[in-house]
Amino acid sequence: MNQVIYEKYARLAVQVGINLQKGQDVIVFASTALADFAYQVVKECYACGARKVSVDWSHDGITKLHYLNQSEEDLSHVETWVEEKMKARAENLPCLIYLEDSDPDAFAGVDSKKMSNVQVARYKILKKYRDMEDNKNQWLIIALPSVSWAKKVFPELNEEEAVTKLWEAIIKTTRLDFDDPVQEWKRHIAYLQEKSEKLNAMNLDYLTYKSSNGTDLKLHLQPNHVWISARETNMLGRDFTANMPTEEVFTMPKRDGVDGVVVSTKPLSLKGQLVENFKVTFERGKAVKVEAEKGQQVLEDMLNMDEASRHLGEVALVPYDSPVNQTGLMFFNTLFDENACCHLAFGAAFKNNIQGYENMSDEDFEKVGFNDSVNHVDFMIGSEDLEIIGTDFSGNQTPIFKNGVWAI
Repeated sequence: MNQVIYEKYARLAVQVGINLQKGQDVIVFASTALADFAYQVVKECYACGARKVSVDWSHDGITKLHYLNQSEEDLSHVETWVEEKMKARAENLPCLIYLEDSDPDAFAGVDSKKMSNVQVARYKILKKYRDMEDNKNQWLIIALPSVSWAKKVFPELNEEEAVTKLWEAIIKTTRLDFDDPVQEWKRHIAYLQEKSEKLNAMNLDYLTYKSSNGTDLKLHLQPNHVWISARETNMLGRDFTANMPTEEVFTMPKRDGVDGVVVSTKPLSLKGQLVENFKVTFERGKAVKVEAEKGQQVLEDMLNMDEASRHLGEVALVPYDSPVNQTGLMFFNTLFDENACCHLAFGAAFKNNIQGYENMSDEDFEKVGFNDSVNHVDFMIGSEDLEIIGTDFSGNQTPIFKNGVWAI
């Protein structure tokens, strides 16, 4: 990709994404294949006044070799230096930039149950450090093409053509095709903020979803919920935009308040495997039955990782005519696919979706039924004829979505 796009993308990530403040530290997470762009991001961070920038490198192929050759016990062991590193990060609170280029099939052939068990074991050890920094960092996820990812999206093209086409889609959906992407993102953020403010003013009790594909769902919202959009503010009062692209306005479902059936409208890429054409039946908030034409076992393994994985942690509203969906592509990457249409998420909820979360203790969150899980797995349910009705606590009803797009 040309240097102009690299510079625009890095500037957008640092100035709008993490909203870097002078004197802050930054950690960039990147695969070894993204070294050139990681350099550009580090350069931009220093230009914007960063104190120290570190890069944490990864390689999916090597990670896969670890899973294939190490025992579950060894993979689950967390070395002391890893804990110390996480502790230092939680105390220092650097900005975090994740550069995503993963092959959707990177871990095909690896025992999904083994991967799940390792993830749970390591999560239990490292959770205390993640809790220490929760809602205190400025963070961002953006993506760049890899050959393997591009070939997954465009299997009919040769490698060079596929990468070019995927770059074109990323440029379009992240608004890098504008002369000044930073200003365009500020306009987009304001538009989504308007939607979240309207929803917050409604003080809704529950949403009902209906679509001709079989979706028929009643979803109660967490009392005192807050709708959030592209621009978030952490507990230290610093703004950031966590996802680019983003088209969603999201909040927290009531843990035991979801009933009915919801049908997926896009495949789900999970641990390097695809789950396709699946539907989920909920009773009192719990996913009691899942049926998938493909990938049933990997979906079941994820849901069985902990009790909270069978409950929802997020409800997100995204119009069916979003720029991501207008590409007509299945990206096989949640960062993009979740911003194509409405989605829900199994597992962990976000604490900042509750009013006054800053002053709540762990016991307070437990009392309100906060869904705390090792997982947070988004799956897409938006369709061209999806209708969503919002009902407030007085029984007043308001169309929120009609024919798959905003009605407010």
